[in-house]
Formats: sequence, C-alpha cells, structure tokens
Amino acid sequence: MKRKILLLLLIAIIITSSNTSFAQRENLITIKTNQTMENKSFTATILVEQSRSKAFDAIKNFRAWWSEEIEGNTDQLNEEFFYHYKDIHLCKLKLIEVIPDKKLVYLVLENQFNFIEDRTEWVGTKLIFDITQEGDKTKITFTHEGLVPAYECYKVCNDAWSGYIKKSLFNLITTGKGDPNPKDKDGFNAELAEKWKLKSSK
Repeated sequence: MKRKILLLLLIAIIITSSNTSFAQRENLITIKTNQTMENKSFTATILVEQSRSKAFDAIKNFRAWWSEEIEGNTDQLNEEFFYHYKDIHLCKLKLIEVIPDKKLVYLVLENQFNFIEDRTEWVGTKLIFDITQEGDKTKITFTHEGLVPAYECYKVCNDAWSGYIKKSLFNLITTGKGDPNPKDKDGFNAELAEKWKLKSSK
C-alpha cells in the first residue's frame, strides 16, 4: 500500500515538473519571438522584369524616386548627400558600399525628426539594397537596418518606405518615371504628414 502511494506521488511530481518545464519553454519561446519581432529591421521587396543593371542605376538616382530636393551626389562612393522635408525630417547620408548590379549600402550620418522625443533615431542605421536574380525577374530587397518596431518613428517610417520603395522606385525601374516628393508642390510626404498629423513650423 505504501509503495502504491509513493509511486502515485512520484508520478504526480514528474507530471508537475514536466508541465512546469513545458510552460517555461513556452514562455521562453514567446519572449524570444517578441524580441525577434521587436529587433527586426524594416524590409520591403519588389520584383521587376528589368535587368539588375537597370534596377541598380535606378536605385542610385534618389532624386527620381525619393525626393527632388535632395542635395549632393547619391551615386558616388563615400559621397554625402542631404535629404529634407520641411523641418519635419532632415537627414544626411553617405554611400559606403557599392557592388555593381548587386548591392548598395547607405549610412545615416545625421538625422532629425520633429515629431518624436528622440529626434536622432535613424543615426547609425543603414539603407541596404540587395539586387538578385529570381527566375527570369530581378528582385530588389530593401532593408533599413536598425529601423525596428521599437522605434517611436517606426509606423510613420514603415508607411513612408513602403510607398517610396513599392510604388515610386518600382515605377522608376519599370516605367522610367518614379514618384519622388516634388520641390514645388505637395506630394507623398504631404499625404503622410496629413495622415500622421505631422506639423511643420515653416
């Protein structure tokens, strides 16, 4: 009888221990998944029928797909250039890596947003364009390395990059005409500012 009771107690301990371990493992998996989600940099991908060379040349021409107000060379290695939209967003970038028809990497040197507490969130992040062949099409993968969901600006930046990469850059490569933010009239940035209630002091 005593043996039977001891055996039942042992089984109960094993089951409890097993359930606790499983629960702990589930919690760990959840924590790691959340951390992965929080640390995942923004990425956007487009597929085009044009050559890798044509895609490469289009990407380098930031004025033709991001903003007509960009100052400086955007296609020269180690050259710096300046982007701004009113005083809502100002940014200085540098082309730091070029692999012809395969890859372009731009480093954000300086940055200022007027709509978040940490105005320098982009500083030290990278704009990475990887160009690969996928079947008979060219695949462009844009990664803003360091732009993660934990950033206060993430939702606005996600919206902006999605539009400029998936629409403007895509159109530039496929039709020869992008939709950059214009100099002398309202464009996509104005739409974003209205949508997200971003205000300029100018």
